[in-house]
Amino acid sequence: MSCKTILASKVSASFRTQIKEDIKERNIRPKLVGFLANEDPAAIKYAEWTAKTCAETGVEFELRKATKLELEGKITEANEDKSVNGIMVYYPVFGGKQDLYLQSCVSELKDVEGLCHKFVHNVYHNIRFMDSTETMKCIIPCTPLACVKILEYIGVYNHVIPYGNRLYGRTIAVVNRSEIVGRPLAAMLANDGAKVYSIDVTGVQIFTRGSGIKLAAHQVEDTELTAEQVIPQCDVVITGVPTPNYKLSTSLLKDGVIAINFSSFKNFEDDVKTRASIYVPSVGKVTVAMLERNLLRLHDYQNDLTEKKENC
Repeated sequence: MSCKTILASKVSASFRTQIKEDIKERNIRPKLVGFLANEDPAAIKYAEWTAKTCAETGVEFELRKATKLELEGKITEANEDKSVNGIMVYYPVFGGKQDLYLQSCVSELKDVEGLCHKFVHNVYHNIRFMDSTETMKCIIPCTPLACVKILEYIGVYNHVIPYGNRLYGRTIAVVNRSEIVGRPLAAMLANDGAKVYSIDVTGVQIFTRGSGIKLAAHQVEDTELTAEQVIPQCDVVITGVPTPNYKLSTSLLKDGVIAINFSSFKNFEDDVKTRASIYVPSVGKVTVAMLERNLLRLHDYQNDLTEKKENC
């Protein structure tokens, strides 16, 4: 077999080691609160996984259960609780616009998932810092960030090219356009210089920064193209279709493609390795590492702001 399988555990190892060492050396214990307001088995499993990982690295994790009607008030309480450094919510809760509203109820200084309005706005507009002083980096949604870190790990990002343009010349397909993962991922990859085909059941959109990556942030173009037409052109194909029934045909993949799956279901056919040069079957452990990484940043931002207020 010419294909190499890359496991998320291998990619996440260096991040987890650094987080664990950082927490131990600094003698800190960042606190993450997760809110569960549904009975989704995937959400429950993710919560268990988060708790286990946090215990291993030294993060204090507390799972708080709430009814759908209680959730907004409990998020507000956690926003105001100085002992809480990070907040996450296991979605979906209501689904649709009500969940978008809940995402923006989380304070930006505690939003480990990067889903509040400010962070979403910044992702789409290619704004990489929270303030004009450029001392606080924006918090990026965990699964899209995990996909980026995996692409960096396997060498898709070209480090000879200046930061911010390192995907120039790459053509990537993202088979998912959800507001949580697919759309922000396509935007992030395009903002880094790639030509991205964003694919879902409604069709294909193209995300780019224009010819010669001249634009400051990505633009979106609607097309009449089909997945069958664009996937064979792609150097990287990333799938995240949340159903066991979807399988991307191996026959569409070009030889040497990099295939990455972030769905909890296997979106590629079993023979994907006959075409792929690199196959990443899941990203979950990298996602949790990015969650903890975001938490540490928010912990430090909160402490820095507290010190500034005390010194005023």
